[in-house]
Amino acid sequence: MQRLKLKIQLYCGDEIAMGPGKADLLDAIIHAGSISAAARQMDMSYRRAWLLVDTMNRCWREPLVETTPGSAKGGGAKVTAFGQEVLMHYRNLQAKLQGTSDGPDYSALAKAMLAEPKVSQKA
Repeated sequence: MQRLKLKIQLYCGDEIAMGPGKADLLDAIIHAGSISAAARQMDMSYRRAWLLVDTMNRCWREPLVETTPGSAKGGGAKVTAFGQEVLMHYRNLQAKLQGTSDGPDYSALAKAMLAEPKVSQKA
């Protein structure tokens, strides 16, 4: 059982510009072709997905996702070329971080951590 979970969060001011969930949402948009379908795939509300996309688009020099309004022809969303580039670099960082789980620091922390917290002494 993995006792340490390492994750990368990139901040833009106080906002998380990219993290594991946002990267997964971008992947889902790539595959589903819309924010609503991606949200359904991830068991997330459309509003939550839209807010995450809005945050990402406000935190990078170019939008990561472009949307087309719904109509009789249907709407949709696509991850831009820039968004795909950001996603690729983020996934590369994740892969490098994952490789550190074999190192001595990770092992030392995993051995030092309890499986469950001690009972609180606070009443």
